[in-house]
Amino acid sequence: MRAIVTTAIVLYRTDFKEADRIVTMLTRGQGKIRVIAKGVRRPLSKLAGGIELFSICQITFLPGRGEIKTLISSRLQKHYGNIVKDIQRTMLGYDFIKRINKITEDAVEDDYFDLLEGAFGGLDNLNINSDVLEFWFDFQLLRLGGHSPNLSVDLGGNQLKADQKYSFDYDNMLFVPNTEGQFNVSHIKLMRLAFRTKNPAILAKISGIKKLVLPVAVLAKNSINLSYG
Repeated sequence: MRAIVTTAIVLYRTDFKEADRIVTMLTRGQGKIRVIAKGVRRPLSKLAGGIELFSICQITFLPGRGEIKTLISSRLQKHYGNIVKDIQRTMLGYDFIKRINKITEDAVEDDYFDLLEGAFGGLDNLNINSDVLEFWFDFQLLRLGGHSPNLSVDLGGNQLKADQKYSFDYDNMLFVPNTEGQFNVSHIKLMRLAFRTKNPAILAKISGIKKLVLPVAVLAKNSINLSYG
């Protein structure tokens, strides 16, 4: 049986028997897998240090005949240690991991790995506001799931205008012209950028981002709840 080497992110860990642990991992090129790390809970285990949360790991595993693979080696490539220095960022990191684990199947594309890697990098950068990170993450999930709002035309099929205010129609995922609406061209530009960039640090550089992000963060969260439940 040929061993497979890949890069992985830990999504979930559960204790098994006296010293083992079953680990759900998101990998590059191998989808989402479950591996058994035998003896990992023993003090001198060589596997323990390579399957930390908020980390990028290089793992080697044996496929096996069943659903659960056997982990034979693990090594940390990058650990995002700043995340656990702030309780809000730690909880947000756990939330990102849980949501990726919930919505992905085993045959998941590498884009979700890239998203989680980018999210860890953003959380590790203490200069990036957590509201901006969560908004960016939500919009990336909408993009990957094919649930993106239309950022080109309004409900009537007209091009979105720079001098127009809008409200948002969640049933059709379209903006609606409304003189009392809370969205303007700056919000729409921010959303377009959030869909395009894989680096949330780019959003953090926008002037007035903390205030600008508030209404679009609500839009993103509501869209996520409608799309994924």
